[in-house]
Amino acid sequence: MASRGVRRSRGEEEEESYFISMADMMVGLLFIFIILLLYFALQFQQKSKALSDAGEARTKILRDLKTEIERRDSSVKVQIDTRTGVLRMPAAILFAKGDYRLSADGQAAVGVIAEAMGQVLPCYSFPRRQQNCPATPHSIDAIFIEGHTDTDAFAGWGAISDNMDLSALRATNTFRAMEQAVAALDALHNREDRPILSVSGYGANRPVDTGLDEAAKSRNRRIDLRFLMAAPPPEDMVSILTEKP
Repeated sequence: MASRGVRRSRGEEEEESYFISMADMMVGLLFIFIILLLYFALQFQQKSKALSDAGEARTKILRDLKTEIERRDSSVKVQIDTRTGVLRMPAAILFAKGDYRLSADGQAAVGVIAEAMGQVLPCYSFPRRQQNCPATPHSIDAIFIEGHTDTDAFAGWGAISDNMDLSALRATNTFRAMEQAVAALDALHNREDRPILSVSGYGANRPVDTGLDEAAKSRNRRIDLRFLMAAPPPEDMVSILTEKP
């Protein structure tokens, strides 16, 4: 009887030891899970803050450009959309209807805008200007000079056959006029040492107003400068995360 009691006691001890081992393993796995959760939460926080700060930097660029344009020539009216990162130039100030060549007034307006870009953009591109610039790790990755038209069918003439051609040539001529006005714009590069200015044409495919009246069509005829910000390099992420608001 005594030996059976001893055997029963040892079995209980082994069973208890087994459950303790399982409990220790579960605690260890839970600890690892918590560490991983904290790591991914930190990564998410870093990326969210970086994106938020990049958006704020882009908003500042747009507002500074608008202010600089108005300071240089108050007759040049541009619009900014901080949500989409766009500086908008109505086509009416640049081109005659159906024409891809800049008018004399359009040439002058593009020159003013280019001069403002030459003043503001070196603070956010490379080689980066330090003097009179905000301290920021954020930079511009690309600026798309986008041509847009209305939905009116365009029969074409000369070098253009439809609205897509018209929008692309308008964007290209705006780009060339900017570089002619301020040659230094061609030297502005992104972090990968590539030029930040590029050209695209969308025809009537991206309207800002879906109305069918002439006022809506006029709003859709435009040149947009669309700003894309670069993600900060890893070495700047810590400072972004820990800087005081």
